[in-house]
Amino acid sequence: MEAWFLHAKMSVADDRLATCGTINLDYRSLYHHFENGCFMTDVPAVLSIKEDFDETFKQCREVTEKYSVKWSAPHRLSRMIMRLFAQLL
Repeated sequence: MEAWFLHAKMSVADDRLATCGTINLDYRSLYHHFENGCFMTDVPAVLSIKEDFDETFKQCREVTEKYSVKWSAPHRLSRMIMRLFAQLL
């Protein structure tokens, strides 16, 4: 089985507005990486995106604190240290 990764981010609001693109809502994405996205309003694609979300959510599971217990202490520590420097990148 092949694994795929989709970097696009999508959002839907009020069944009328949607976004799709590579944009993260942070300083790096908006000012340094020149990422882009589409903003849609009152078009049929918005409801198609919402339907896709609904179907995808049926296959998802919630990530809770229990999920992170699997990681070793050194791994969790390294992640905390990397988060300190993430804002500088």
